[in-house]
Amino acid sequence: MFNALLIEKDESGYRTVCTGIQEDRLPEGDVLIDISHSTLNYKDALAITGKGPVVRTFPMVPGIDLSGVVRESAHADFKRGDAVILNGWGVGETHWGGLSQVARVRADWLIRLPDGLTSEQAMAIGTAGYTAMLCVMALQEHGIAPDGGDILVTGAAGGVGSVAVSLLSSLGYRVVASTGRAEEADYLGSLGAADIIDRNTLSGPGKPLAKERWAGAVDSVGSHTLANVCAGVRYGGVVAACGLAQGMDFPATVAPFILRGVTLAGIDSVYCPRERRQRAWSSIARHLDPAKLAAIGKQTIALRDAIPLASELLAGKVRGRVVVDVNR
Repeated sequence: MFNALLIEKDESGYRTVCTGIQEDRLPEGDVLIDISHSTLNYKDALAITGKGPVVRTFPMVPGIDLSGVVRESAHADFKRGDAVILNGWGVGETHWGGLSQVARVRADWLIRLPDGLTSEQAMAIGTAGYTAMLCVMALQEHGIAPDGGDILVTGAAGGVGSVAVSLLSSLGYRVVASTGRAEEADYLGSLGAADIIDRNTLSGPGKPLAKERWAGAVDSVGSHTLANVCAGVRYGGVVAACGLAQGMDFPATVAPFILRGVTLAGIDSVYCPRERRQRAWSSIARHLDPAKLAAIGKQTIALRDAIPLASELLAGKVRGRVVVDVNR
């Protein structure tokens, strides 16, 4: 038996419970992992509450992230005792995920825990932080250098935003943080934000082009915010888009792209190739300040506490990252 969150949907309705499960119910896979930590992401909160069509099959163990140690492996790339991370690949949606004490998964989905990171730290980073690193890599690969001008980060007090602010500032970029929570100004400043702007300046309908303000941006919000960000990026700038907190729509024009040469770089963390995700995690281990990470991922909860906290996360009441100690 192991403990896990389990989502069920039947004639009685949609519900998530913390319960014991027999190991013989685990789905197929060639690696068995004893999980030590997981996380609570926006997508996990949608799955737990049923407020978004995240879960594709039932019953389902949610959790798109996990870290732990290999107990059994039928794959040559991993052996018993290896410390590993898993992000994405449909776990928590179509395959039982990480909000559990045990998981059986495909070896192709795993990467090794980088030197210098603990399992708990890896989950303080989680998919949100790994996605933030993919955004930073996109800016770098498109030639946006630290001396090129300000970088805007939207949704800055959230998981992706918090890590993006920290990584960018550690790499020497001047970061402007957009947030709807004025009370988080000191927190964002401690992560390295040079300026704070109110998200309301970006969240409403805007013009096709605005004043050139940013050399690049990391956007986790979408909708009007993303449209306004693109409209305000300087000539030749880059916007890394990775989220849809405001909406999936993109009410923009082609003006920033054909008149200013702006690049809109889409960031996918779920099916990102294994080599690139290993490179992203290795970069995080090198560049993310441990003290800032402690501030970002300072909330650690027990497995069963993820159920009530999911609603708070969706309501925008959770700062930074939430680590789930699945053995508490």
